[in-house]
Amino acid sequence: MKTIIPFLLLLTLLLSCKELLQETPKNFISPDGFYKSEADAEGAIAGVYSSVFPLNGDVKNFDEQHTDYVTGRGSFISISNFDKILSSDQNGRISNFWANYFNTVNRANIVLNRVPTITAISPATQTRILAEARFLRAWAYFNLAINYGAVPLRTTELTDLNTVATPRASLDKVYELILADLLIAEKDLPETVGSSTGKASKWAAKMLMARVYLTRENWALAAEKANDVISSGKYSLVPVGAPDDFYRIFATTTSTSEDIMSHHPSINRQSTFINWLHGAGTPYNKGTVFGFTLLPNMASPLIKEWADADLRKSFNLYSKYVNASGVTVTLPSTNPWLFKKLIKDPNGNALYMMPIFRYAEALLMYAEAATMVEGKPSALALERLNSVRRRGYGLNSGAASAVDYPAGLTKDQFRSTVLKERAYEFMLENIRWWDLKRTKTAKEAIEAAGKKFINERLLYPIPQAELNANSAITQQDQNPGY
Repeated sequence: MKTIIPFLLLLTLLLSCKELLQETPKNFISPDGFYKSEADAEGAIAGVYSSVFPLNGDVKNFDEQHTDYVTGRGSFISISNFDKILSSDQNGRISNFWANYFNTVNRANIVLNRVPTITAISPATQTRILAEARFLRAWAYFNLAINYGAVPLRTTELTDLNTVATPRASLDKVYELILADLLIAEKDLPETVGSSTGKASKWAAKMLMARVYLTRENWALAAEKANDVISSGKYSLVPVGAPDDFYRIFATTTSTSEDIMSHHPSINRQSTFINWLHGAGTPYNKGTVFGFTLLPNMASPLIKEWADADLRKSFNLYSKYVNASGVTVTLPSTNPWLFKKLIKDPNGNALYMMPIFRYAEALLMYAEAATMVEGKPSALALERLNSVRRRGYGLNSGAASAVDYPAGLTKDQFRSTVLKERAYEFMLENIRWWDLKRTKTAKEAIEAAGKKFINERLLYPIPQAELNANSAITQQDQNPGY
């Protein structure tokens, strides 16, 4: 008989607002309470938002460790170097990722099940809250699908162990639910959320749909959804003229012209990802955790080919810094390059909102998807690619320049170029590993960077706690290699 002890803890995390990683906000409404008022509904959806990213620092760190430009330190060495198959509960992280995403699913299900029963609420507010719950459930399931493959589908709240047994659904079924939720979210979410871009809007829903369609290689719909965002006229690239001008996008507490959705400390809490990026004594982070660096000697072809004139290079990477005494310090040969895109102030407080979706991605998603549809890059696809590149060089994004990619590239050449541009633009934004997996270029890129590659690592293992508790899943259902 399978033990249920590990899952009792997991279920407690899923169902108890008081015990969720000791971080659950007080405004989350317990499913055992009565949903009576509009304020109760607002509190419930706030609880779903707050559950989405509590482990975001670990999740982002884990995915970045799998890229072709990072080498890990400490417990992450074997992850970043692809030395071995992951243990089923590598330092508890994989189990935590799974539990966190399903916690978000469960909280969203509670909202979807219970908020419709509230009568003391305006119809517009009720519609918006239900759309937010669907968006957040879709976000959680998308992350589960790209990281674990087929997963259990749960569309009603878990109330006891009798509702736990759920088989893995096919990826087709998982994506059916994701897109069904997003179609409703796209229709019912507000067009604007003011400066609170930690909340979902219609445009955030379209961005997530575009990512889903890219993953599923539905190029026409991916291009359509990205183009909807671009054509809305609501967003534009933030202009820059020097490397540190990019901090106008990241080191800010207010939304920018390209901010479609971000992590906000006041809404979904600040990401802890920044804690992993810097060594002791550097001015960018006052924490003590130091998880990874750039590959030694810039071993990745991606980095070697990165032009010095591209301002994003010196914005993202540093080999020297000025210490508190005003002395320039060169990083040691053991860690000669570090990442400085995300920083803290001298008191150790985060200076940034971590982007979830920004306008530059809409431009590049359109460029890739439209080219895959048409079989070659159109003038519009090329222009949208070049607009991002020009901004990277500190130029006017809307004017032709000497750094523009040329016309005449084949479909495959153009797509490779877009992927490289995405790598430079979204470094440390949790996109590169997904790009390598969905384009089936992970092995090539990882090995070109001098790392080993293990095909089974394209998916994470189903946590042992789930296998122990869910009688509808057995070891035979485990992902290959685990």
